[in-house]
Amino acid sequence: MNNISPKIRIEDAVGLRLAHDITEVRPGEYKGPSFRKGHKVRNEDLCHLMRLGKRHLYQLDTDQNKIHEDEAVLELAAALAGPGVTFGRTPHEGKLQLKAAYDGLLKVKCEPLIDFNMIPDVMCASMHNNTPVKKDACLAGTRAIPLVIDRAVLDSAVLTARTHAPVFSVKLFNPLKSKLIITGNEIYDGLIEDRFESVVGDKLGAYGLTLSESVILPDDEARIAKQIQTYLEDGTELIITTGGMSVDPDDVTRESIRRAGADPMFYSAAVLPGAMFLLAYKGNIPIVGMPACGLFHPITIFDLILPRLLAGEKPDNRDLARLAPGGLCLNCPTCHFPNCSFGKSG
Repeated sequence: MNNISPKIRIEDAVGLRLAHDITEVRPGEYKGPSFRKGHKVRNEDLCHLMRLGKRHLYQLDTDQNKIHEDEAVLELAAALAGPGVTFGRTPHEGKLQLKAAYDGLLKVKCEPLIDFNMIPDVMCASMHNNTPVKKDACLAGTRAIPLVIDRAVLDSAVLTARTHAPVFSVKLFNPLKSKLIITGNEIYDGLIEDRFESVVGDKLGAYGLTLSESVILPDDEARIAKQIQTYLEDGTELIITTGGMSVDPDDVTRESIRRAGADPMFYSAAVLPGAMFLLAYKGNIPIVGMPACGLFHPITIFDLILPRLLAGEKPDNRDLARLAPGGLCLNCPTCHFPNCSFGKSG
């Protein structure tokens, strides 16, 4: 369906107000609007417009059932944006960016977003689901594709977004009281120096958290379980354990967590590095078993699950399995995480 009235020759356009920005591209110098929407064409503009390749201009159809792109995109953005998502009120070339209102975890409802993009004449592209974001970060961009869009098409897109609202939202990170249990005879006996405390401390620090306490224990199932129970009883909101996650007979941390009453408990994940990761819960308190790969790789599954726990989520074994596509870290010489494919399917 043609949404625009007949073309007007450039020579006959003097006095016409432009219905949209007209972009100029000078390679290596400039890309942007030379004439803004609403500009009244003058005689002296004609040569410039012709240099930009314009031989005709459009005049908007004033039919009330046809909506200009700038008005349409405001409706689209409002339907897509949920808690923690903001957008401006001045579209640029019919486009708007959705931005984070605060630091948090971006949530994207992927299937509804696909359904939205199946509707003709609208689009929206976004960052990946479960991406930690900073305030004012760009989360998504949306637009109505034609200069004017049928009211019925716009209403369909808005309804799709609102039916599944919120398509985009940002969950605040909670300042969880976090404690660390480092296990291993070799560390407890002083044969090797612990490095887990600094690693975990730095990862929590990236979210504004500090370790409330850390303790080093031998590979003693009863002692580890007792320490977990102590933390559970003193108001700890996140318990992290390190070491003792493999199949070695001396690795008892897994059974210690079970002995402390954790249920459910999920062991192993479809992620490398991080296959021997453990995630358990005692009530609403998450207990994390961080495998030794956390010492040798800057980014592991711990970095994928930590922000979700801080956002108040309770990932389960299916969430761990869902990480499989994209769950292989490529160990790039220069790490660009989170601006890479690692962990982006969850």
